[in-house]
Amino acid sequence: MFNPFDQKPMLLGDTIMDWEKMYPKPYSKMNVDPYTKTRVILMNGIEVESILFLHQFHRNCTNNELRRDLAMLRRSEQQQQKRINWLSPIDETPLETTIGYEHLAVDLTAWLAQNEPNPYVKQTLDFALLEDFDHLYRYANLLNFDKNVPAHNLVQDYVEITPGRPTISEHRHPNEAIRFYVDFKTADIQTKLNTLIITAAEQQTMNFYMNIGPTYYNDLGRQLYQEIAMIEEQHVSQYGSLLDPNCTWLENLLLHQYMECYLYYSFYQTEVDPNIKLILESHLEQEIAHLHRAADLLAMYENKHWSTVVPGPFPKLLNFHDTKNYVRDVMYHQTELTADYVHLKHINDLPDNHGFFWYQNAVNHDISMVPSHVVITEHQNKFGNDYRSEVDVHPVNSLRNRRVDNTEIGRSKSRVPQFV
Repeated sequence: MFNPFDQKPMLLGDTIMDWEKMYPKPYSKMNVDPYTKTRVILMNGIEVESILFLHQFHRNCTNNELRRDLAMLRRSEQQQQKRINWLSPIDETPLETTIGYEHLAVDLTAWLAQNEPNPYVKQTLDFALLEDFDHLYRYANLLNFDKNVPAHNLVQDYVEITPGRPTISEHRHPNEAIRFYVDFKTADIQTKLNTLIITAAEQQTMNFYMNIGPTYYNDLGRQLYQEIAMIEEQHVSQYGSLLDPNCTWLENLLLHQYMECYLYYSFYQTEVDPNIKLILESHLEQEIAHLHRAADLLAMYENKHWSTVVPGPFPKLLNFHDTKNYVRDVMYHQTELTADYVHLKHINDLPDNHGFFWYQNAVNHDISMVPSHVVITEHQNKFGNDYRSEVDVHPVNSLRNRRVDNTEIGRSKSRVPQFV
């Protein structure tokens, strides 16, 4: 298995790119493989996370020599972020890009859950998986309603488009977003990587919706982005709470650089676009240099060897693939789950005075004003039913009706069986 510590790193100065190299040839939105797009979106989010982390480290560090090292790493990461993010073509609309964000969220979360050795972390991934899956369905209905563009043309049937846990049921009290943190000293490296990756990915989605949402050209779209951006805040809080707060800044620096090397190497193995494959290879070489410098800094300032934080060889490589059956199984078993502090429970098992119901009443007391519900009813009014792309009937009986948007499942107590 590939070990980035066995590689001879380039000089950090050689990671700096000129403008010609930094400005890439964008992919074609009509011909791009959906997984090429998800890889681009994820690596943009990973680079943004690295940059934000380095800024926070810088602001919490008193040693100017170390801050200069961080500045050099951050400048190189900034160039990589610009190169990756500018792969998005000029003619791709923000909503079309959003479909890619939610496709990424579904298949990334499903892959991580399927390859997660920690049962508690896996449970957390499965829980949020159904919520991002529903976001894809809501945005796809907006795209079809506003532009008459079927989203399955963008995802090419790699993922289904159908309701998950309805977005209206996802609004929970802030207390319920906090999970137990993982002890990184004893955790499997796959768990460390999975938690870092999903936190960065959801953070990028949150940031994207916070910034792009107000620019949508009509109120319906602006309101939908606003609502789902609030759910992304919950997801970032939930996943971020899994990260070990006992790690030092320099241990975290090494973890971030190792994660970047792992992802660039993983995606270099499977990328089908020759131009983007070269970019991934180039960034891998740069990240290996960053990783080696992070290891040097850890040894210099904390007298720790990199092997106390990460192993050398990578674990199983991340490889996007069809996860439809897995998602369907999770939907069948978990649609009616909600959070109860650090645990998950069936909605029927919450006491009537639970904070979930208080928060639901505070934000969703007028269902006719909830954007994620309105966008479906508007589509149903215009076309007679909602927009879906399914391989079979929905696994949850109560979510099969295409003429009525279900606003109760996972939100209100019910004694009626929801599954068949």
